[in-house]
Amino acid sequence: MIQIRLSNEARLDLDEGFWFYETQEPGLGEYFASCLRADIEGLRFTAGTHRQVYADYHRLLSRVFPHGIFYTFEQNCAVIWAVIDLRRNPEWIRKKLNP
Repeated sequence: MIQIRLSNEARLDLDEGFWFYETQEPGLGEYFASCLRADIEGLRFTAGTHRQVYADYHRLLSRVFPHGIFYTFEQNCAVIWAVIDLRRNPEWIRKKLNP
């Protein structure tokens, strides 16, 4: 089975998403976190099959929320570097992925 590592930056992205949705409606933040955890857990079986969109980054699209999970995949390990709301400006996303 594929290992999954979550970078500190990705953890911060998930926290930011949680609080954004939680302020929209109480409980929605937890639903967001639950859905994204399920999407990330699915990488144990599907990592490396998603389209490469920027440099070496693959992008998994969340099934429920408009978020992309950006990860690299090497030697049976997926490293998640960012979880980004895809409604953002594409240039902002590129800058976040290539600081």
